[in-house]
Amino acid sequence: MSSIFTSLGRTVLAGFVLLVLILLALGSNLTSVELPFLFRWIHVMVGMMWVGLLWYFNFVQIPAMAKIPDEQKPAITKVIAPTALFWFRWSALLTVVSGLFLAVLNGYAHQAFTLQPPFRAIGLGMWIALFMAFNVWFIIWPNQKRALGIVTVQPEVKAKSARLAMLISRFNTMLSIPMLFLMVAQTHNLTWFAIV
Repeated sequence: MSSIFTSLGRTVLAGFVLLVLILLALGSNLTSVELPFLFRWIHVMVGMMWVGLLWYFNFVQIPAMAKIPDEQKPAITKVIAPTALFWFRWSALLTVVSGLFLAVLNGYAHQAFTLQPPFRAIGLGMWIALFMAFNVWFIIWPNQKRALGIVTVQPEVKAKSARLAMLISRFNTMLSIPMLFLMVAQTHNLTWFAIV
């Protein structure tokens, strides 16, 4: 059993196997899984990874960096942060792509993107998520490469890049709150929410 949990790949594979076993035990017909549901599940999983890493950076890593002795910081900046940023940016992309597929498969992509009722909430959430993903790929990641020394730059550029990456990451954290609310609000038909 411990061999499963000593490998991330085996752990994830075991999670999928466990899911199939649970579905079979519940009497599910695995061949009848609808494509929109499959994309919703994928969208939620990768979205959890994206927002989870965003919140990890802002609630854990950034505040903790000031408390870490300088000689120990390379463990974060050379190993942990680059790995976390890899999963962060790819989960952002997969969240957007799976969300777009989901909107197309369910037939509301046009109405959502043009903020038409009754798809205004999800549409606004989608626009916010697209803006956040743009920030990840075109502002946060290029600046983090400079800040972490992946790309060599002058010390003053490195410091400015670190600050800009942090500020945009905080901006995305702020945006994640209404974005998540709008995504969930749409599926719950909240009549008190005027834009639904």
